[in-house]
Amino acid sequence: MSDPLPFIASASGATPIAVIRPEDWPAFQDTLSPAQKAFAAHLDWRGQAGRALSLPAAAGGVERVLFCLAQTATPMTLAGFAGGLAPGDYRLERLPQDISPTLAALAWALGTYRFTRYKARKAPAARLVWPEGSDQAEAIRLAEAVRLVRDLVNTPAQDMGPDALETVFQAQALHHGAAFETIAGDALLKANYPLIHAVGRAAAEAPRLVRLRWGDPAHPRVALVGKGVTFDTGGLDVKPSAGMRIMKKDMGGAAHALALGRLVMDAGLPVHLEVTAAIVENALSANALRPGDIVKSRKGLTVEIDNTDAEGRLILADALVRACEDTPELLLDFATLTGAARTALGPDVPPFFTDDETLAADLAAAAQAVHDPLWRLPLWMGYDADMDSPIADLKNTGDGAFAGAIFGALFLKRFVTASSWAHFDIYAWSNKERGGRPVGGDAHALRAVWEVLKARYPKS
Repeated sequence: MSDPLPFIASASGATPIAVIRPEDWPAFQDTLSPAQKAFAAHLDWRGQAGRALSLPAAAGGVERVLFCLAQTATPMTLAGFAGGLAPGDYRLERLPQDISPTLAALAWALGTYRFTRYKARKAPAARLVWPEGSDQAEAIRLAEAVRLVRDLVNTPAQDMGPDALETVFQAQALHHGAAFETIAGDALLKANYPLIHAVGRAAAEAPRLVRLRWGDPAHPRVALVGKGVTFDTGGLDVKPSAGMRIMKKDMGGAAHALALGRLVMDAGLPVHLEVTAAIVENALSANALRPGDIVKSRKGLTVEIDNTDAEGRLILADALVRACEDTPELLLDFATLTGAARTALGPDVPPFFTDDETLAADLAAAAQAVHDPLWRLPLWMGYDADMDSPIADLKNTGDGAFAGAIFGALFLKRFVTASSWAHFDIYAWSNKERGGRPVGGDAHALRAVWEVLKARYPKS
């Protein structure tokens, strides 16, 4: 769906790139020839942050590329720079000391990404000689995980419905030697997944729960759960057209859970991993779930459907209960759950919710270390009673337009018994070009969570 990773082992003719900070420019310009200094002065290039400069060679072509990185800019800013380079081979001859060569390579891979399933790119991506000192295996692992999320989210629902998404999970299980199972259609009712069935029963392709299990059962249990709504009309509480336009991305939580599971398996972390996804299309038909219906969950709690567009938390509830039945040491769920999260924090900063203070601190530190932003929002129990229903154990919405992301998390909390749990309300989308992040599917929180898992479960 996307191009091969843009790395090469070596290239004698690769154009050197020097990445500098603005304060480096006065000393660095002394390494340039008089002609190059004059060329830079002619273009008023004085080491301004965010600007690149291609220095011409005497015989024509480009001899060297300079890129100035603001002191406050993250290394991922290099992604936008890499994506704007002309086709060719390049090598990093200079990086600021605070930028990891591995992170620089990852930024290059993400910045040159293009989704090419339906439209070929106009020119090949710029290729990079592996930076000296980089962890190639880790850079490849992370780049492929992010590209998996982007490819899955970018694929329209016509080609990424429940059947296709299940096939992707099954392929990953097969590749890594993991056990795989799926429960679909009316079998969900027999197996006691009534909420997943209720949300997805109106679609042409059956709703389903898929589970991937990998690793030594004697190792610590880690469970990942993802929301896999392959398209969300809103159900009978139908979305306006503007809100429905990008709802192919509503399976982004499942894509994130799978990509994180792939990282764990690729790296061989010493855990017993379970990846669970509830996969449905929230469609419209005569048998669609109705506002006012009451559905009994896998846990036994009855849920009054206040709004059929709050469907993600319903399917996650059954999936989380199943994950908790195996008593995981750590449970993480990912979902494109609420527009309220975007209203609160915008498209770039996903909120997370947890009662585990140690986990919260670890996530915050990892997010800062790898430049993958996260922000903790509270599981404010003062709002919990606002989900009470007079005729069921709870309803699937809270108090009108307020605190929507918190209500979504509080709803899920009712179904979680794991001792350590975090919920990530992700966007899985870039709504405009953002320096190496093209418009379309994107990974959020993935690298930060991976950093936490690596630290908690190191390979011996």
